[in-house]
Amino acid sequence: MSDAAIPSYLEIIDFIAAGTTPQAIIDYRPSLEAQQRVAELIAREQECGLPPEEQSELNHFMDLEHILRMAKGRARQILTSGS
Repeated sequence: MSDAAIPSYLEIIDFIAAGTTPQAIIDYRPSLEAQQRVAELIAREQECGLPPEEQSELNHFMDLEHILRMAKGRARQILTSGS
């Protein structure tokens, strides 16, 4: 499978799996390619809907984005409290 064929949310999984620090979590931003893919999926979903495979891809990315936001909040707490 080529990098272009890998769903955008897999880069978040790779980031988490590689191990990280609280500051790296706070600083993390999806690649431009991932941002564009998600924007494309959202636009197409609003216009005409998505086939099941792409809807699943978008749903997975949105779930991981929610988890990442929660992790960023917790990472900020850790850095602030020093624990």
